[in-house]
Amino acid sequence: MALIQSMEKQGNFLFRYRGQFPILLFVLAIPFIYSADYNAISKQGQVYFGYCAITLSIIGFLIRFYTIGTTTKGTSGRNTSSQVATVLNSKGVYSVVRHPLYLGNYLIWLGIAVFTFNVYFIVIMSLLFWLYYERIMFAEERFLERKFGDMYLNWSDSLPAFMPSVLNFKKSDIPFSIITVLRREYSSVLSSIIGFVFIEGFKNYFTTKAWVISTFSFQILISVLILVFILRTLKHYTNVLNEKGRS
Repeated sequence: MALIQSMEKQGNFLFRYRGQFPILLFVLAIPFIYSADYNAISKQGQVYFGYCAITLSIIGFLIRFYTIGTTTKGTSGRNTSSQVATVLNSKGVYSVVRHPLYLGNYLIWLGIAVFTFNVYFIVIMSLLFWLYYERIMFAEERFLERKFGDMYLNWSDSLPAFMPSVLNFKKSDIPFSIITVLRREYSSVLSSIIGFVFIEGFKNYFTTKAWVISTFSFQILISVLILVFILRTLKHYTNVLNEKGRS
């Protein structure tokens, strides 16, 4: 099998199971949390790193929210069985970067990695993310090239794959929809909150031998769980979150 075919096959396989990537990171994080020297970081330094971690993840979510809230049906979906694209997005966030959702994902998980306070885990997570998603992006681009031909090639030639070129920004023709974001992103937010709580719990266990998290973290987790339950119920049992022309 030619290398280009092998890369595409691997990318399509990883695309179907990309939702399992966070589980891999959770498991991989445990020994790095255990080996981190928290005594070498002052209390103020730990607070600083915590704020940096949360900020990175928030920026990642803002990119995801804007991307999902300004795209039409048939694109940027949660489909897992195969690639889907009925139109080629070229405005809004897709006028500055080719893979905004994956950029958002990386920043979210970079924030969670920073929260371990272990630079080795940050580097390894980044390398794993690149190896994993590089193949997914390759498979997606091969699919779009076959579907849209020169239209796709002309668009992609002018845009970076991962690092945004903000000077190219063109306003989206699709108005931002908070309802679309609420319908589609609650599970991503929950998984990220669980990621932060997971790391905090193991940090406390390895340093104090007690499975505890802060009151603030507990309140955030419970609040998000309640919100997710409400949104999931509305999504599956009502039409409140349905919108015409949106995925």
